[in-house]
Amino acid sequence: MKRFLLRSFVISAALCSAVLFVRMDVSADEGMYPISEIHKLNLKKLGFKIDSKTLYNPDGISLIDAIVRVGGCTGSFVSGEGLVITNHHCAFGAVSAASSVDHDYITDGFLAKDRSQEIPARGMAIRITESYRDVSREVLSAVNDGMSPSEREKAIQEKMKEIAVAAEKANPDKQADVSEMFAGRNYVLFLYAQIKDVRLVYVPPRSIGEFGGEDDNWVWPRHTGDFSFVRAYVAPDGSPAEYSKDNVPYKPRKFLKVNPDGVNDGDFVFILGYPGRTFRHQPSGFIRYDEEVRLKYVADFFEWQIRQMEQLGKEDRAVGLKFESRIKGLANVMKNYRGKLKGLTRLHLVDLKLKEEQALQKFIEADAGRSATYGNVLSELNGVYDDMITHADRELYLSMLGSSPTLLSRASTIYRAALEREKPDSSRASAYTDKNFDRTKKNIARSFENYVEPMDRALLTELLRRASLLQGSARLPMFDSLVETPKTIAAFIQNVYSSSPLRDGAEAIALLDLPMDQLLAKQDPLIALAASLKPVFDELDETRQQRNGLINKYYPLYVDVKEQFQKADFIPDANRTLRLTFGHIKGYSPADAIYMSPQTTLTGVLQKTTGEPPYYNTPRKLIDQARAKNYGRYKNKKLNDVPVGLLYNTDTTGGNSGSPLMNARGELVGVNFDRAYEATINDYAWSDSYSRSIAVDIRYVLWVTKYVGGVDYLLKEMHVE
Repeated sequence: MKRFLLRSFVISAALCSAVLFVRMDVSADEGMYPISEIHKLNLKKLGFKIDSKTLYNPDGISLIDAIVRVGGCTGSFVSGEGLVITNHHCAFGAVSAASSVDHDYITDGFLAKDRSQEIPARGMAIRITESYRDVSREVLSAVNDGMSPSEREKAIQEKMKEIAVAAEKANPDKQADVSEMFAGRNYVLFLYAQIKDVRLVYVPPRSIGEFGGEDDNWVWPRHTGDFSFVRAYVAPDGSPAEYSKDNVPYKPRKFLKVNPDGVNDGDFVFILGYPGRTFRHQPSGFIRYDEEVRLKYVADFFEWQIRQMEQLGKEDRAVGLKFESRIKGLANVMKNYRGKLKGLTRLHLVDLKLKEEQALQKFIEADAGRSATYGNVLSELNGVYDDMITHADRELYLSMLGSSPTLLSRASTIYRAALEREKPDSSRASAYTDKNFDRTKKNIARSFENYVEPMDRALLTELLRRASLLQGSARLPMFDSLVETPKTIAAFIQNVYSSSPLRDGAEAIALLDLPMDQLLAKQDPLIALAASLKPVFDELDETRQQRNGLINKYYPLYVDVKEQFQKADFIPDANRTLRLTFGHIKGYSPADAIYMSPQTTLTGVLQKTTGEPPYYNTPRKLIDQARAKNYGRYKNKKLNDVPVGLLYNTDTTGGNSGSPLMNARGELVGVNFDRAYEATINDYAWSDSYSRSIAVDIRYVLWVTKYVGGVDYLLKEMHVE
């Protein structure tokens, strides 16, 4: 299979310099390198003690084969029996799904004393990158200059889907995704093996795995044991399979060697993982939209939801358990967005981008040929984001309305099913094809697992209240009679939550099979609301396709001319595909006269312990072992203590959670889980002065596993003892 080769020099995103579009040497720490670029790096000069084939070998076995995607996170195989280590917060949803009032695994943790006691990690799946190839020419063959922007976007999306479907037909039991590397320019087909049967093995108590809670989230120093062990299972013949007692542990091609000696200040480290989204190559308009509109809107709305759920959870622990995973996810995003806003303000990033663009525009206009090709690129791209800012009130509201209230979401799915099922199977949206319709029904059934009616009622009430505040072109006329007064809102809510069949799982699923006339005859108020909203959401989809089509047309030109101006090529922004980043264990100074050292210790855990649940009530066993200084082989001689947290200057973002932190020899020395608060800006700009990532030290992982969990068999399985 052809291997995709991206051009791979780096631009500086530090943006603290007056120099515009600075080109950095490839040895710089900034950069999330696609796996295709590894062979271009001088690994020995950078500090690696392994060669490129050991790191990535497309024709053989390498470290890449030990790295997996776990949901929205990363993990790594650490034994030949399918054992995977990832973050506690990455397994949190599965732990929450397995918990009950009688078995509160969130609070108490989970421990399988042997494989027979391992339980399904519901909602978790593991992906392993098997191969990839450049499909840019194939994707872009679907567009022509005569297309409108929306036609261009639809053609690209349909072609990407077509290529993925063909790849899956040619490779049964594999998953295929076409990933956009540079919008409108570069596209890569990735082929993945997927493991469907994942089981919980050892998850430490919340007071270890989430020590410090939201107080410490996105903050250094950290003392959080953010790790969990899960195991991958397959059918006896090695094929992917749903959970079955007959399944056997997956045998990975490669697993990481765990180094119980860890690393020290100044040591070289690197990460392989699946970083989410970064936006470093975006124009000023994109940054302005995020800073002025999106980040604050989302953070504020998430904060409102969190307060509601926390209050309901206090009144009923069973309800609280249903909310735990959702609160954790919302709180994580909320604090991250608040940090981004501070970082954008601190760096004056929009102003810096505008200065860059002024210099770029002068470069374009200095040459007649360039001016003819690129003259309107910046104005067209930034015009897209200006339009988004203009219509943000309406569009952000619709985004929340379409995804938040469970009953309305069910109503929309059911109404859409009646529309789509009238079409030929080949013309339907994917979720409603004969192949996928059973999965859609299962998703509806699954939505009842954590459904709490008082919260859904409060959420829809709040959204209707917000609809009443929309003015001018943002107004939604179908809401006028519903939101006229608080009393009309309350009456509608009472009607919905006292009579709608959508509140019952069996009835809701039965509605999915009804033809349109029978569905509308039910006269359900939420189905009627979903029907009235359908044209509004269709219009929004069309608008977004129009914008994306413009971006796909002008963004490649923007990148091309920036490369000409800078005389360098760019690493594409992160997009949840496998990447390499490297750096050193390194402290930093977040403010004048303050220096943060790069290692925390077990003593710090005791110092922070107050006994307050759920985040500071450290288990008695851990306290006793720590006070007795029962460190075993996991003591760091320089610190005279067990290291807990590590700080380093690798380039990471969301999705790198759970990524293995490795030493120069490719041995596991930590598990990445966070960034310092100043580094939440990483998605837009990276700088060695403030961009720091955080891992739980492998010595703390092993120490907790042995001395607190008593899970010695896992240590033996990892060949540690």
